[in-house]
Formats: sequence, C-alpha cells, structure tokens
Amino acid sequence: MKIVIVEYGMGNIRSIVSTLQYLGVQDVVLSSDFEILNSADKIILPGVGSFGKAITQIRHRNIDNYLNEIVLENKKPILGICLGMQLLGNSSTEDGNNKGLGYINGYVVKFDNSLVKVPHVGFNQVKVNNKLKLYNGFNDIPTDFYFTHSFRMKSDVEINQCYCNYQEDFVASFERDNIAGVQFHPELSQTNGLKLLKNFIDKF
Repeated sequence: MKIVIVEYGMGNIRSIVSTLQYLGVQDVVLSSDFEILNSADKIILPGVGSFGKAITQIRHRNIDNYLNEIVLENKKPILGICLGMQLLGNSSTEDGNNKGLGYINGYVVKFDNSLVKVPHVGFNQVKVNNKLKLYNGFNDIPTDFYFTHSFRMKSDVEINQCYCNYQEDFVASFERDNIAGVQFHPELSQTNGLKLLKNFIDKF
C-alpha cells in the first residue's frame, strides 16, 4: 500500500504520516510530482491555513491539473482533511471569493461569530451513517471527532454528507465514488479517527 500526501506547502503532515504508519501503511510519501502522485494507491490532501493561499499554491504548482487527471480520470481514491476537504468543493469566501477544485458540490463560508465562538475547536459529535464506507463498522450514533476551523462547508445537494452541529448543521464529511473529505482531523481523533482512516485505506 502506497499513500501519497499532497505537498503544496500548507499541511499538518507529521501527525498524518505517524498515524498512517501506525496503521501499517508501509509506503507514505509527501510529493507534488505528477508521476509520484499517479503511482499512489491512495492520495491524501491535507490542509492547515487559509483557502485562498492554499488554492493559489496548488494552482501555482500545477497540482490542480495533476489531480484532475489522477482523481477524476484515473479514479484514484482521495481523502481531503480539514482545509483539504474544503478545497475539494466549489468555492470559499475565505480570502475573498475563491474557486475550489470543484469535485464536490459544496461551498464554504465562515461561522457566524455572533452566534458561536470562532474558531470551532475541540471534540464534537458527527451524526455518522454506517452505510457509508468511511463509517463502516461504526454505530449509527453521534461519534466524537476533533475539529479546529473557522469556515465550514454547506451543500444544497446530496453528496453522502454527514453533519456536525455547531449552532447549526454543517458538512462534517462526504464521500462520492473515489472522493471523500472530512472537516475534522482523524489523525487527532483517537480511536474513532484511526477507525475512519483504516476504512479509507481498506474500503476505497
């Protein structure tokens, strides 16, 4: 099993690498090279920081075109984590109005800080659906994962999304065919996070 983590200069890489190795993934590589990305069994798109800067870096390094071919045409499984999940959507209002990769019909907006404390940090419950591959083996009950974010994804269509509530529901995860995303950090979510990452490894 070879998992390539997309390198674009904005990601919390160390904890993801350690968690994947703990789960028995022997080959974990960090790269923005087309050939290396295309050689992966699975790809992880991480992200820490702002949407505008991240998508600018991705386009500057031509990673968007690489991923279009690898993910959309060649159907390699990809998991977006936190900002990485948001980048898979259509747009974000962070740093102005920015277009995302457009793999999922979702849009990203800031939490209303008149209603809740922003950023949203800490463990919170996700209303999981164990019919989805990410949650295979989970009970259909709210399950805790670790979040840290100021912007959240909304969607007006069905993208196999699961929700978390922070004053209002927002998309905590989605999956469609070979594409999946989680707003929370599975690598920081203890047993539940390990279980979800194992499902990505085994089920996608």
